[in-house]
Amino acid sequence: MKYRNLGNHGLKTSEIALGSWVTDLNGASAQEIARETVNAAFDEGVNFFDCADAYSGGDAERFLGKVLGEHRRSEYVVSSKVFFPMGRGANEWGLSRKHITEQLDRTLKNMRLDYLDLYFCHRFDPTTPIEETVETLSDLVKAGKILYYGVSEWSPVQISEAIHIARENHLRPLSVIQPQYNMADRYIEDEIIGICERYGVGITPFSPLAQGLLTGKYRKGQPLPEGSRATWQADRQINNLLTEENLDKVEKLLRVADGLGVPLSVLALAWILRNRQISSVITGASKPSQLRTNVAASGLEIPADALEEIEKILDYHPFVRRIG
Repeated sequence: MKYRNLGNHGLKTSEIALGSWVTDLNGASAQEIARETVNAAFDEGVNFFDCADAYSGGDAERFLGKVLGEHRRSEYVVSSKVFFPMGRGANEWGLSRKHITEQLDRTLKNMRLDYLDLYFCHRFDPTTPIEETVETLSDLVKAGKILYYGVSEWSPVQISEAIHIARENHLRPLSVIQPQYNMADRYIEDEIIGICERYGVGITPFSPLAQGLLTGKYRKGQPLPEGSRATWQADRQINNLLTEENLDKVEKLLRVADGLGVPLSVLALAWILRNRQISSVITGASKPSQLRTNVAASGLEIPADALEEIEKILDYHPFVRRIG
């Protein structure tokens, strides 16, 4: 496993991280597999574990905290997120000082921790001034309850405003973002990566395999694999990606991966890590074998000719409007 700094900060994160978004905790057997997966991650050198208060109604935090408690605190980096409703009250959601403060205390209790390494704003809150949110997070860094803070799905303008508010008011800086980024969704290349490069902000993308599209298990003209996410996912995110155009690209990408002797999933993760501004890639794994496959992407250098072929296959065209 190789490690990278979080932007221009001193914290080191493993190139491959383990997320908790789709972790199955239903029943003792599922929980045991999840525990084995976390411990396999430690064995493979993974040191970054991502979670959120909204995952499984807090059960994901409680489970992860229990398993991480079997390891030295200095061994791992752990994150959580705040924004989504955690109750029916008017103040039980969002990014107000009240909700962030109360929810962080709940998260620390759930995870049996004194502090979080990273704390993310899960979404943008249009009902709360960014100044209030940034000041609150800066105060929590100063109080030692979190070490670094960041945001997840925020626009370039919102990220820039948060960065400048912190700089102008001499607050602790926004240090990391967690956007969606993969071969099928490259929007952060248009502006966000440039913003992060300029201000030394780390990037820890989620959904690097596009909900499973980039694993190669969904093939054109073939039935959905039994038990796959496309057969049970409530919001049908993966189903919406299974277009003829995307499946054609998958077939071509599979040939590139085969030529390099790696699974498509490993190629897709290494492709993200080609950009040095990426600090860590947050992956999901339903069992230890998936985790071990994912970590093979760490340190994998994709040859220049293969990268050129991938660009032709993806055929990405940023939207740029020239003014004046």
